Amino acid sequence: MYFARVTGHAAPPRGADAEALDGPPFPPALVEEMLRAFGRAVRAHQLYLHNNPTYLKAVDGARAAFLPIWEHTAELTLEVSDTQLRWSGHVVLNEPDKTTDALPWVLYKDGLRELRFLKDVEAQELVGFIDVITRVRKALHEEDDLLTLLWEREFNFIRYRYVDMTVDGAEPLDPTDASRMERLVDPSQIREPATEEVMPPGVVSLDDFNTTLYFLEEKEIEYLRTAIQREYSLELRTNVVAALLDTYEQQVDPTVREEIAGVLDILLVNLLTTGQLGAVASLLREVTVTADRARAIEDAQRTRLLLLADRLSEPEALTQLLQSIDERVDTVGQQELNDLFEQLRVQALGTIFQWLGRVQNARVRAQMETAAARLAAANTNELIKLIGSTEKEISLEAVRRSGAMRAPAAVPALGRMLQSTEAEVRLVVVQALAEIGSPGSLQALERTLDDPSRDVRVASVRAFAARTHRPALNRLESLIKDQKINGADLTEKMAVFEAYGAMCGDAGISMLDGILNGRGLFGKRGDPELRACAAMALGRIASEPARAVLLKAGNDKEVLVRNAVNRGLRPGPA
Repeated sequence: MYFARVTGHAAPPRGADAEALDGPPFPPALVEEMLRAFGRAVRAHQLYLHNNPTYLKAVDGARAAFLPIWEHTAELTLEVSDTQLRWSGHVVLNEPDKTTDALPWVLYKDGLRELRFLKDVEAQELVGFIDVITRVRKALHEEDDLLTLLWEREFNFIRYRYVDMTVDGAEPLDPTDASRMERLVDPSQIREPATEEVMPPGVVSLDDFNTTLYFLEEKEIEYLRTAIQREYSLELRTNVVAALLDTYEQQVDPTVREEIAGVLDILLVNLLTTGQLGAVASLLREVTVTADRARAIEDAQRTRLLLLADRLSEPEALTQLLQSIDERVDTVGQQELNDLFEQLRVQALGTIFQWLGRVQNARVRAQMETAAARLAAANTNELIKLIGSTEKEISLEAVRRSGAMRAPAAVPALGRMLQSTEAEVRLVVVQALAEIGSPGSLQALERTLDDPSRDVRVASVRAFAARTHRPALNRLESLIKDQKINGADLTEKMAVFEAYGAMCGDAGISMLDGILNGRGLFGKRGDPELRACAAMALGRIASEPARAVLLKAGNDKEVLVRNAVNRGLRPGPA
């Protein structure tokens, strides 16, 4: 860095008289326009964010103003006074008011007397110099001055000459002038060292402290406390992502955008490694927005951005992520997990379904199921597709999600699953159809009344009872009349009779009365289990004729029958 340190009065500008006589090497208007453009850039630097189009336009204008000058010279020297900037003997900037907004005064008050710009300064160091001027304009008295800030920057294309303001204009002392030394120092004010009070070690004097006249009010303290808490609660990673993507949208240079995309790749890996799922979700969401609205974005650039969510949705990467969530010591917030799943691609649904059955942490499993349900609800077509998956874990979870969502669109796919050879699969499908409860799903369930699995048949019958599906009434009545139910266990018998009683109304009382109170050959009563089930069905009818039939069997000698009758006679559901 070039500078000259001058003590005492500043030397006159070098060659000023000669340059004035010979005339300027090029029109001063070029320098004047450059300084006006520079001033606009400084004001924009103070008023706008550095990705703001107005600020970028002002900086570009300042850079462009230097180019005509470099066509005539490789160095521009400005002489600095308190109100003017002069070049080659001509005033190129005149600001008589000595304020912090006046560029001559900003430079002059801190000792700058000459400022030199070298060619290419606009491309290399102009923004840094603008920042220095802005900081000096806003600086308080105790903050660094202009010379300190210039020294810290170590500019290569900006050089300057200054005077030391601490001795500028000071008259040197003459040790032989005793009278002046006496005027400067009053001997009566000199204290002998022996008379000074010395405080013992460890003792604090109150004189060492300056007390204040004013204290903060309670509301001011609360404001500061709130501001500090808000500042510490800010998610810096999210702010970093926003800054990167703002730059991506404004800068159309392919090199810049490629570099930012690479930084986002690294940042995504870092966020995943540190478990910052909320920040990951925010990154993926903002990247998608940027891919849609960035100006002059090319297809390859858009694909590169969207590739972040694509890669995270791949089975291998997503499996590792889900495993890390399951093994985390700290807990994951439900909203955080929901936000992350919402940013995944639709193909991630199968991997999530496959992993749900492997989660060890019960709390995490519940959270994942909730988040997976939201993702499935937003992608019903993919959910229906996964019902027919060859992977059993995925297929069963898709069936369960369809039932939990009560998705009528899944009924045809679920109906095809009823043809499975595995009773476990058919049972899960029946439960899902029962949860959906639409006419189409209950109609599909009618085919399972003859299913080989007792659990499947019971689940179907209970679904008919809960939904009062009257189209199944004839099938149930046929099971009872034709004694097809006789070989079933008590649980299935009870389910069939309760479903029949819930739907038949008074029209079924006659058949049920015959089973409960009828006698066979030689006056023999029927099977106690069937009679007890008939009593429970009559209790579900809960009409006066049904109660009259039950009262006839109130003193039956079979304990099982009497208990069923008593339950049927109680108010409310049997």
